[in-house]
Amino acid sequence: MDLELTPEHASFRATVRELAQGVVQPMAAEVDRDHRFPDEAINAAAEAGLMGVLIPREYGGAGLDALAFEICIEELAQACASTAVIVDVHTSVGTEPILLFGSEEQKKHWLPRLASGEMLGAFALTEPASGSDAASLKTTARRNGNGYVLNGAKVFITNIGRAAMYVVFARTGPEEKAAGVSAFLVPADAAGLRVGQIFQKMGLHGSPTGELVLEDVSVPVANRLGAEGQGFTVAMRALDSGRIGISGQALGIAQAAFDEARDLMRERGHEQGDDFALADMATRVASARLLAYQAAWLCSHGQPFTRQASMAKLHCTDTAMQVTLDALQIAGDEGARAGSPFERHMRDAKALQIYEGSNQVQRIVIARELLRG
Repeated sequence: MDLELTPEHASFRATVRELAQGVVQPMAAEVDRDHRFPDEAINAAAEAGLMGVLIPREYGGAGLDALAFEICIEELAQACASTAVIVDVHTSVGTEPILLFGSEEQKKHWLPRLASGEMLGAFALTEPASGSDAASLKTTARRNGNGYVLNGAKVFITNIGRAAMYVVFARTGPEEKAAGVSAFLVPADAAGLRVGQIFQKMGLHGSPTGELVLEDVSVPVANRLGAEGQGFTVAMRALDSGRIGISGQALGIAQAAFDEARDLMRERGHEQGDDFALADMATRVASARLLAYQAAWLCSHGQPFTRQASMAKLHCTDTAMQVTLDALQIAGDEGARAGSPFERHMRDAKALQIYEGSNQVQRIVIARELLRG
């Protein structure tokens, strides 16, 4: 088994790392402190082609695979977790549904602008009364002539207010649960669509999260993604590969915390207890990276990867939480000070255990896959 990156993947990592450390990382503390959108970082990512990593060249993208996507998010997250999740959501659940389920007309219309960064994508599934039980969503899409009229509210939407297009899930049929759900591509400037409350979060301060309200939003049939009733399939497939990106984000945060703890120990000296903690941190990160890369490799090669993606998301995000806590403990009082990179990494890491399917949900998915046939 060859565990080395191909020369192409290694070169791509070096390119993203140069941008991340040179452009993104210097503004990370300011983005967190001021709760501001990292425009400079996102513009630089767009200029480097990172907003279209998974989009084929024929639609203006880089035409790379899931492993390159994972590496991209990992390197960005090591520099700034907020920037990483903005790019991650745009690339995976905000764009990939069009790649997987879109018509040729939809691909030609949306993908070039998403690939260039002209448009930022977002994913609108979660609702106030249906978080982990996404199939119970209440937003409706009523057929009206050659289109649909959407009504409802979505919450915890990443890239809220910045996205130019939302992949929105709504109930089109009388069927309960998943069978009655359809997916729609809704432009942000559609009449009746508005941004509600913007949430204040404990971490990821540069990534806007909030409510999306739909009040009699008219959407043409041409904007329906896939067939009626296929929406839940669209959502679940998008979340499968989205978990590869979240695994990369977790690895980047964990690696940054580990590197800073090790540098601090080298500077000030260290005790045996800290040595043991550092060894455990390195072991956790290394094992998590192998699991994440396996899931990405399977996805890249068209093999089933649902279980591996959930395992990677579960293990990588738990690892990020533990490693950032251990790094903060090593740093001591200085690490716990507001504005310290150690406390920022810890705050940023916590959200990863919750979004894109909580880690409790990942355990359900993993068990289901293990017990299947």
